[in-house]
Parts: sequence; structure tokens; C-alpha cells
Amino acid sequence: MIPLPSISPRSWIGWFAGHELSVLLALLASVLSIWAFIVLAGEVARGDAKHFDRTVLLATRTADDPHVPVGPARLPEVARDITALGSEIVLTLIVLAVAGFLLLNHDYYAMSLVLATTGGGFVLGTALKLAFARERPDVVPHLAIVSSYSFPSGHAMQSSIIYWTLAALLARLVDRVWLKVYLFVTATCLTLLVGSSRVYLGVHYPTDVLAGWSAGLAWASLCWLVARYLQRRGKLEQHIDTASG
Repeated sequence: MIPLPSISPRSWIGWFAGHELSVLLALLASVLSIWAFIVLAGEVARGDAKHFDRTVLLATRTADDPHVPVGPARLPEVARDITALGSEIVLTLIVLAVAGFLLLNHDYYAMSLVLATTGGGFVLGTALKLAFARERPDVVPHLAIVSSYSFPSGHAMQSSIIYWTLAALLARLVDRVWLKVYLFVTATCLTLLVGSSRVYLGVHYPTDVLAGWSAGLAWASLCWLVARYLQRRGKLEQHIDTASG
């Protein structure tokens, strides 16, 4: 995580006043996501989420046999393919490929943002899992192999961090608003699919996934805000589009 330099309240006000709507939306997203995570964590810690979690998990299985998932016979295989988009191996390969491209393109600001956001997000997710130490669901049989703690969902959290961060980077390259919207909608759909697949496979409670989404969005938004602020103050190298020169 890139350290945030100390500044006066007046500097903060001037910074926010001079930035566009995207900055304010990112700040709002981070605040609401942190609030949502705190609420979910409280529900889980008190045991108030058990009925909701159990009801949703049982809804993914046939009424007469919890070993048989609902839907077409191929749906579990499809769910495993989708859930792989949020696995550590796949996401690591994506991050390394993107970081390598940015390095070769001399876009050190973007590369720093990707590495700091994803690396810090992994550490944060691991720390949260160890702090809550919630066991995996035992309501229905698992349709995938798992070994770590359950809360929050690492697949949901890391996929949201990486896909939303990449969407933010790509959005810098386009000017049309509808293209920017398309990028963030696509990233959101991927994140929702990955998280939903974890519930369908029976390896996460719904509250695990909701907490993962909340933590992921909060972390990605905060890192983007910090990196953007440092870039504007000259602490990070500005991107130079050599192709346009």
C-alpha cells in the first residue's frame, strides 16, 4: 500500500473541489462498502445471519437430495469454470500479464497501482479470514475443493479488486462515457458471477460473498483515490502516451 502523505484540511478541500465526479463516486463507493462490510461482519459474529445463509444454500439443491444441485446437469461444471476466474492462480496470471505490459509501456503509475492494490488486497483478505476464522458451510455438500476459512470470500474479494482496478485503468484510455460504463459493467458482471458461483458450489455462505464484494470494492476504491491523489501531486509518474506523440 502506497503511504498517504500528511496534508492540511485546506489541501483536502482544494483537492476534492478540483476533481471530477469519478473521484466523488469512488469515495462514496468506499464509504458505503466499508459500512456494508461492518454490518455483515456484525451479523455473522452474532449469528444472526444463519437463517439467511442456510435458506439460500438449500435453495441451490433439490428438495429431496442436497447432493443434487438445481439446474441443468452441466451447471456445476459451468460454475466451476466461472469460479476459476476468481482463483488465485488465474488472477495472479492476469496481474502479472498486465503488470508486464505496463512495464514495457513505461506506464509505471498504472503498474504501481495494479501491484499495490492487488498485493495489499491479498494481505487484507488473508488477515480478515484469520481474524474471523469462520468455518466453511456444512449445510450442503461442497462441489469444489476448499481449504481456507470462509469469511470473507477470497474469490469474491480478489476478483472485485482486480477486475474493477483493471476497468479503472482501461477507462483512462477512452473518452466516451458509454465505453467507460461498459468497462465497469463488464467488471461488475464478472465479479457477480464469480461470487455467485461460490454459493452455488456450496463452498461459501452468501454473507461470505457479500462481505467479499464489499471489502473488495472498498479496497479498490481507496487505493485508486490514494494513487490518483499522489499522481496529481507529482508523487507518482504521470502516464505518457507515446503513441500520440
